[in-house]
Amino acid sequence: MVRKLRFFVNLSVFRWRFCVVLHLCWLVATRVCAGQEPVSELIFPLHGQHNHAPGIAELSNGDLLVSWYRGSGERQADDVAVWGARRTAGKAQWSPSFLLADTPGFPDCNTALMTDREGRLFLFWPVIVANTWESCLTRLKVSDQPIGEGAPLWNRDETILLKPDDFSAEAVRVLDQTLALLPPLPSEKMASINVAKERLSQKMYQRMGWQPRCKPTVLKSGRILLPLYTDTFSLSIMAISDDGGRTWFAGKPLLGFGAIQPTVLQKSDGTVTAWMRENGFTGHIRYAESSDDGVTWGPVMVSTLPNPGSGLDGICLQSGRWLLIHNDAREGRGRLAVSMSDDEGKTWKWKKLLEDLSDGSAHYPCIIQTRDGQIHAVYSYFVSGGKSMKHAVFSEAWLESGERQAAR
Repeated sequence: MVRKLRFFVNLSVFRWRFCVVLHLCWLVATRVCAGQEPVSELIFPLHGQHNHAPGIAELSNGDLLVSWYRGSGERQADDVAVWGARRTAGKAQWSPSFLLADTPGFPDCNTALMTDREGRLFLFWPVIVANTWESCLTRLKVSDQPIGEGAPLWNRDETILLKPDDFSAEAVRVLDQTLALLPPLPSEKMASINVAKERLSQKMYQRMGWQPRCKPTVLKSGRILLPLYTDTFSLSIMAISDDGGRTWFAGKPLLGFGAIQPTVLQKSDGTVTAWMRENGFTGHIRYAESSDDGVTWGPVMVSTLPNPGSGLDGICLQSGRWLLIHNDAREGRGRLAVSMSDDEGKTWKWKKLLEDLSDGSAHYPCIIQTRDGQIHAVYSYFVSGGKSMKHAVFSEAWLESGERQAAR
């Protein structure tokens, strides 16, 4: 009798706890779907080392996987490696961090993730050969069956080698045009520009130094564009694959000096656009367009969206609207905003802030929309107590309630 009583008591407790969990899940889902404030959490507790530059992907079963790099520094710290964490579909907690990639004795830095139509997981990152950004090579790992626990089993592990056609003559012409628009620069700045000019025609600097930051984009044609950039010349380029990521070739550089780390969106008419971090002098997000699926690009232009020299990311939503996540300021990385367009980037009519830190940084975001329609952002979160990756989930309806802003 006592055993039966204990059994029913335990069963009642279990049912009560199960109902509480279901209710909490319902509250979270309702909060997101109703367009209320984003739900967010740290992926791991604040950490003493440098943790930076995340990627995020949804796996075929709805699980999320996030990547970033961790170590005692960046390109000059040889202990830097790529780490990851998982969140099982339907759960609110992230797994303990695990190692995704490590090149012993060399720094492994910026990460980007992608899943393809077959459910394969792609991880991209640069290995820094000589502790300078100019010496990096982009690496690639592919897992055919990434679902499970901990690090995936990798089926491919290789380097993406690019061999662009000589772009030095056109690049020097555009650089001279840009310099003519500026007031006289300090002698030390001109000295570094002259060094870059000399390197423009050298094969080593044309072929090395390209690294990822934002995720690849799969175009309507099936072509994959992997956005890359180089700090050697402060330029961007596309690594292009027409066979599902098995082989890659280089497009023509986007010749906007200071326009780096592109995120790629495709218009309904097939035009491809790249939205880029400003690493130059305009203080605004830069953009360019391609009419041949990312091989060649028109002039790099200036938007009205501010940028303090910090990474951004974008997606085309299931509704057809476009979304950019970026640091909404001319200086500092404490304000992280999400802007939305309903006319394919002609105007960005809605804006909401995810973060507005007075002391700290919320930056280098990555963003996806999962199959259930929710929007997931992950970004580097730096505060006085340490560094982490922060994950936020929100809805398109939340963005619609945001501030209306002017055209680009």
